[in-house]
Amino acid sequence: MAQARYKNTSYPVSRLVEDIQRGEIALPDLQRPYVWPAAKARDLFDSMYKGFPVGYLLFWETGADVGARQIGTGDGRQVARHLIVDGQQRLTSLYAVMTGASVTREDYSTGRIRLAFRPADATFAVTDAAVEQDPEYLPDISELWKPENRKRTVRAFLRRLGEKRELDDDERDQLDTALDRVYELAGYTFRVVELAGSMSEDEVAEIFVRINSKGVALNQADFILTLMSVFWEKGRRELEDFCRAAREPSNLAGPPSPFNWFIQPHPSQLLRVTTTVALRRAVLKHVYTALRGRSLETGKPDPARREEQFAKLQKAQRDVLDLTHWHEFLQCLERAGFRGTRMISAENAVLYSYVLWLIGRVEHRVPIDRLREVIARWFFMAHMTGRYSGSFESRMEHDLTRLTSAAQDGRGFAATLDKIIDDTLSRDFWEITLPNELDSSAAKSPALMAYIAALNILDADALLSTAKVRSRLDPALMLKKGIERHHLFPRNYLKGQGIKENTRINQIANMALVEWSDNIAISDTPPAEYWPRQLARRNLAGDRLERQRHWHALPPGWEHMPYAEFLAARRTLMAAVVRDAFRALSDRDYRPVYPQPGTPAAATSTASGGAGAWVALSDLLASGLLAPGTPVVPRQGVYEATGEIDAEGNIVLDGERYDSPSGAARALGSSANGWTFWRVRTREGLQPLDDLRQEYRARLR
Repeated sequence: MAQARYKNTSYPVSRLVEDIQRGEIALPDLQRPYVWPAAKARDLFDSMYKGFPVGYLLFWETGADVGARQIGTGDGRQVARHLIVDGQQRLTSLYAVMTGASVTREDYSTGRIRLAFRPADATFAVTDAAVEQDPEYLPDISELWKPENRKRTVRAFLRRLGEKRELDDDERDQLDTALDRVYELAGYTFRVVELAGSMSEDEVAEIFVRINSKGVALNQADFILTLMSVFWEKGRRELEDFCRAAREPSNLAGPPSPFNWFIQPHPSQLLRVTTTVALRRAVLKHVYTALRGRSLETGKPDPARREEQFAKLQKAQRDVLDLTHWHEFLQCLERAGFRGTRMISAENAVLYSYVLWLIGRVEHRVPIDRLREVIARWFFMAHMTGRYSGSFESRMEHDLTRLTSAAQDGRGFAATLDKIIDDTLSRDFWEITLPNELDSSAAKSPALMAYIAALNILDADALLSTAKVRSRLDPALMLKKGIERHHLFPRNYLKGQGIKENTRINQIANMALVEWSDNIAISDTPPAEYWPRQLARRNLAGDRLERQRHWHALPPGWEHMPYAEFLAARRTLMAAVVRDAFRALSDRDYRPVYPQPGTPAAATSTASGGAGAWVALSDLLASGLLAPGTPVVPRQGVYEATGEIDAEGNIVLDGERYDSPSGAARALGSSANGWTFWRVRTREGLQPLDDLRQEYRARLR
């Protein structure tokens, strides 16, 4: 690579802090969440104090014209000269500790990084209650760098320590010298590689991987959110605020909220929606091009178009974050039979359906009732078929191209979507593809979610019950284990027949939705025995029995069928139920009952378990729901950490053992509930740890 495209230089810490304060270096508080545990910040200062190397910093010139101003701030703020490509967490730690500034973490909580120092033996520590009370420690080293405060801070420390034990002059001098060395860390020099603004994001990413010892790949969203912080900080903050509010249950007495049961969006996800609506480009790197003032067609600098492209992005983001649009769209998911995040296996289907809803509503003025119908059908189709999995950006751009060429008005827009849906869901799909997709044991298979959505649309009863599947799956009520998937051919019965593989036992076609009390009553009895007994006990016969047979796709005489024959027959019938429900989405008389926004008080009390329902990881191990060595990863991939569960029920991270999920989450710097923070890797894929906890609780009932 040509030398002119980068240069090696060095910066003292004091200059880095000053450049961040002046806005020369972009270090916004939410540019990327601060994911380091405080212990890593402590280790950084310890290494600097001992004169150890602490790695390169990698900067990238923004390419902004000298004196360029941020878009939409109204305060004339200049655009930063450098972006941080590698070193974000180190610089955040340095800046936060030396200035006393707060940081914002992945769960949107804020707080300071408080480090203590014990000059007697040059020990750094994370400040806690014990350290705070120990006079041997200076409990907050940030005080050393406050203007005209260092000497006062040192005197106060020595006075407090002297009240505990006697200090002679030599020890006072030694302690003073040690504290001076901490203060002088402002002169510690970092090696910096500065990349030219002419380099593309792909080249920058390659350099990052080559010089970063961990070889961690950069996400496109890292570039985009960084650039937003530089060129359009107001827009980035609006995204962050919306996403923060979407995680917090709404209050009926308070203002409207984006909180919902379907998705807790990340800023990069909503940025993708904004880009697609504004620029009709689904490839996220086009935002990078627009933000840097380059032509989307040629990639060359085009300052005149920068303002035009920004205006489109600003307008689109206002529409994306408009709560009326957001809540109207979410009703489309409810209409499609989806009741919450547990039924969503592809968030891209949600995001791109929202794109189409916005285009249809804002640009083409499609009437709400018609738009709700067609977007509900579109989402059902896209989610069921995995339309936006794999090469999802290319797939969406193809859909946008087809819409642009065919849809001239609202009627044409809706008709074009209908045509794509009908072409996708052909007769072969219903009769061949979908039954084949149901040949799976995946707990969140899109085909399975389509079948459950179909039961909601058809307002089906749970099997052997008068309770509705829809009401039992209402996330606002959170009746944990009010309904569950039951093996029609019980597990132990199948094992007795020589069928031992879990992938065969847990086939989708072997599972039916029943109330948990029925599941316990049925237990492991063969179907030929429990089925007639249950029918007699429930007095289930006639039309009511036929409706349940239809909804739950039970072939005639199924309880006597060979297992393989039963599975094949039931898959075909399940696909037919899904088809019937999908057709109902076009029925003008179909009116699902939408839940009203509210606080999930019941969810909170149930999820916490209540009195006597405490669950530990060791309980899940003992029950067989978890096995020693099971890998655990944080939610949403924001934290770069992987651990595992040991035989005692601890989560092990970097050799450290934590006896609770929340303790392990706090070690990464998150204050989130550990049961919802961690995902475990199972044969079914990543699964929230809380799902296993709830399954364990149900077994105790």
